[in-house]
Amino acid sequence: MMGGLIGIALVSLGMVLTPGPNMIYLISRSITQGRRAGLISLMGVMLGFTLYLTATCLGLTAIFALVPAAYTALKLAGAAYLGWLAWKALKPGGGSVFEPRELEPVSPRRLFSMGLVTCLLNPKIAILYLSLLPQFIDPQAGHILLQSLALGSVQVAIGTVVNGLIAISAGTLAAFLASRPLWVRVQRYFMGTVLGGMAIHLAMDRSRAVVAA
Repeated sequence: MMGGLIGIALVSLGMVLTPGPNMIYLISRSITQGRRAGLISLMGVMLGFTLYLTATCLGLTAIFALVPAAYTALKLAGAAYLGWLAWKALKPGGGSVFEPRELEPVSPRRLFSMGLVTCLLNPKIAILYLSLLPQFIDPQAGHILLQSLALGSVQVAIGTVVNGLIAISAGTLAAFLASRPLWVRVQRYFMGTVLGGMAIHLAMDRSRAVVAA
């Protein structure tokens, strides 16, 4: 289990640096309305992560219990998905997430709800959990639901901490990276290498699931 926690922590660190709707919204909100606004928005995003995680864990429990052979299919699908994310990070012409959109100031309640909606309207979150969590679950150890929740909680915790730090320092980072494009490329290549390495490892893994009684 410890190996799974470390593995998902490393992958989560790479994925949280992937530019997407949630990060773009948080950075844009922090730069245009301040750090507090970014952190309030982050709380809404994290609630969305938690809702997706809970639903996914319940679904994975049913899948492993009823169709153990689906384990192999999910591992291959997860490897393909991580490989696709790695390609998106490494391909030429990628932009920087620190090029924010202009947003109108809104109330704290609105900040929270918009963060939640931004997360819930991103279907890639559900795909992420469905493809990522099975890679680190040991079906022979049983307690699939508890394993899924523990692994997912690591991802949520890393996402919260890293996005929180980014929201707090968004303005400074934007100014820093605007004049240092090399750092943007380093971030992309680091993230792409981590995800690509994990994709290759999962694709070559020949272990099969045997659900414990």
